Amino acid sequence: MKADPLAFVRQALSAPLAPSSDYDLNPDTILPKGRKLRPAGVLVPIELRDGVAQVWLTKRSSALKHHPGQVAFPGGKQDEGDSDITAAALREAAEEIGLPSSHVDVLGHMPSHETVTGFVVTPVVAHVTRRFTPVPETGEVEEVFTVPLTHLMTPDRFSIQSRRWRGTQRRYYTVPFGPYYVWGATARILRALAVASEGQ
Repeated sequence: MKADPLAFVRQALSAPLAPSSDYDLNPDTILPKGRKLRPAGVLVPIELRDGVAQVWLTKRSSALKHHPGQVAFPGGKQDEGDSDITAAALREAAEEIGLPSSHVDVLGHMPSHETVTGFVVTPVVAHVTRRFTPVPETGEVEEVFTVPLTHLMTPDRFSIQSRRWRGTQRRYYTVPFGPYYVWGATARILRALAVASEGQ
């Protein structure tokens, strides 16, 4: 019987993980009372290509209001028509990168992540079971690319950097890959999964 190359991911998803936020590395941040967070879902699509697990990511358009030009998972806010957060993530992935939901096997969910832009994001980890040709959504996605899962599941590859944001110095995780600068919420979510998988 063939070994399941995604077994460690399945096991990592069953580990007791705590919710995360963009404020994890910035404990002195004072959050406004009564703030309202908008629910969003992102898909963490993992595909086996020639036996190598790859994670699909996007580079967002520089014209977008939220996170312009950043590397991100396909996904977005939950709409009224979405039955749940998983449906939102699958719909957004179909719209943003042309990934049909019929090609996806949901493996599980990670704890939510709160962003500085007022979203509470639920990562939906999934196995892309069939080959597809990415079709970037014009106006939202500049590029669609893959990163080897082994690169992203190695905690030592992550580093902490900082920059000025809204008048204060903000710290965040990064995990660069080639010409791609993966940072912020995307890197934080990947690091949480990497740390959990390391314990499996």
